[in-house]
Amino acid sequence: MKVHNEPLSDVIRYLDQKKDLTLEDMRPDYESYLRVVRQFMELTPQTRMLEIGTGTGWFPLLCKLEGLTCKGLEISPQLIEHARELGRKYGVEPDIELGNIEEYHLEADYFDAVIANSVFEHIEHWPNALQHVYRTLKPGGIFFFISTNKFSLKSYEYDFPLYGWLPDQWRYRLRIARQGPDIMKLGIDFNQFTYPGLRRAFRQAGFSKSYDRVQVMDLSRFSGLKRTAGQILKTIPPIKGTFLLFSGATLFVCIK
Repeated sequence: MKVHNEPLSDVIRYLDQKKDLTLEDMRPDYESYLRVVRQFMELTPQTRMLEIGTGTGWFPLLCKLEGLTCKGLEISPQLIEHARELGRKYGVEPDIELGNIEEYHLEADYFDAVIANSVFEHIEHWPNALQHVYRTLKPGGIFFFISTNKFSLKSYEYDFPLYGWLPDQWRYRLRIARQGPDIMKLGIDFNQFTYPGLRRAFRQAGFSKSYDRVQVMDLSRFSGLKRTAGQILKTIPPIKGTFLLFSGATLFVCIK
């Protein structure tokens, strides 16, 4: 992956889709992030967080408005400029730097938490990026990871039947044919992940523990049938495995 200063079609499409979103619209997602992180650490103004792939910038902006510290790393200059424009509407300046996580130098043992939502599927050489994340986390720090699930029945990357199931080269050709060749510069999902494959990758990177989306599920927020279903997922491994195999995304919290 490279930083491209020229306007790219997928960024233009993305910003057109998000142009009317406000920070208030994103607050439920913001709160859901923090609920997960708070299961593993207390968040204070001194907690150092990093978001990889900031998109429109809503997470670091809301953090700053709420008195929390979150640095951003984003590969698209156009998305950084959008985040700054959005911040100006609220009187805040986001702390977002331009860079590619595959090669960007992050200080070792520095961050308490790193967040990457819908990012690693777009990182061509993602094991390099994972090593950089591991290196920059403090001992005991957490990596909150959300990305694609290859065998999801519905893809959030592209609306095409069983899209994630396709071999990589088939997906690339499909997207190029429908969206143009610059989709390969930014926007393509180079990777479709699986839960077993990610568990191995996190272990090989050095993380001491990794918790999947069922393990971090907070049943206290549910009642009735939803709570019963959650309890079944947590206690019956074959049912949990089937749920994870076809779930809409891969989600992990990893501990350094």
